[in-house]
Amino acid sequence: MKTDNRSEIHGVEPRRAFLTGLAALGAGAFLPGCQTAGQAPAAGGKPFRIDVHHHIAPPSYSSALKAMMRGHAKWSPQASIEDMDKAGIATSITSLINPGMQAWAGDEAGARKIARESNEYAAQLARDFPGRFGSFASIPFPYIEPSLREIEYALDTLKAEGIYLWTSYGGKLLGDPEFFPILEELNRRKVVVYTHPATPACCAKIMPYISINAIEGPVDTTRTMISLIFQAGAATRYPDIRWIFSHSGGVTPFLVSRFERHMIDAKDAKEKAPNGVRHELRKFYYDTAQGNHEGALLALLQLVPPSQVLYGTDFPFRNGAEVIAGLSKHGFSAADLGAIDRDNALRLLPRLKA
Repeated sequence: MKTDNRSEIHGVEPRRAFLTGLAALGAGAFLPGCQTAGQAPAAGGKPFRIDVHHHIAPPSYSSALKAMMRGHAKWSPQASIEDMDKAGIATSITSLINPGMQAWAGDEAGARKIARESNEYAAQLARDFPGRFGSFASIPFPYIEPSLREIEYALDTLKAEGIYLWTSYGGKLLGDPEFFPILEELNRRKVVVYTHPATPACCAKIMPYISINAIEGPVDTTRTMISLIFQAGAATRYPDIRWIFSHSGGVTPFLVSRFERHMIDAKDAKEKAPNGVRHELRKFYYDTAQGNHEGALLALLQLVPPSQVLYGTDFPFRNGAEVIAGLSKHGFSAADLGAIDRDNALRLLPRLKA
């Protein structure tokens, strides 16, 4: 399946013109290099960062949303590459742009179709631009058997870097026992699971004067993290899943003392999290998309060491320059900044070294 870059819904320019422009840049511009941490590469330098929070919109996905009278933010491969080069990003691990698989809630056949087509598009994108893209594959979650089949296909055939899940589905969080067959398979395979906050139906009309995602997106991230720990002990039951949570963990770093108090008050908390809530939270990974300002970083780094933090942009909603500026202001050591920019992702996704 070749990527079709002519869909008007996301403003993509023709592939041929884009490839011609890329060829003029030279293959060397795409190879990891040794730049000064905290800076974009100078002219002629080599991108080195790895972006784990980078959205795409496959043409079939865009067309399906358009038929449903829904849309998404503009995206194109060219726009991705241009921002990556400006920000010194060597490789971006892609995931579907909002609204993602949530748009097919209640439509199993549609969810299977869009997940497969989107995953094949992402795999083709990686082949078309070697070294520039990896993918977190979508699955028709929460449908159990179709999801298990898509996990197998995405990881074994398409060689995706991991699996992409939303924080909640139909009001159910990722720690719900209903989803345990999927978590069991992800645990067996030791999969990296990238999560993105959903738009929870519970709170859509509370504050109509501001985007629901401004508040409820980060809160839904925290809800699902805590559900994995306390709802039925999924974090302890499935310890080999490597979880990545967006936006510096939502509001989790600010609420840790409340969760620790729950460990004292709840009779079954020790059974579900025998090593404590902080132990489980420190096992998770956190990306810097929209969580790279000083307040978010200070709170996050009270919870986890820099080794658990990954560079993420939330492109096309935000750009790489914003993340670089935020991380630079914090005063990380060169070693810690290099780990966040690149080395932590390589440890989590060693295949990217190639």
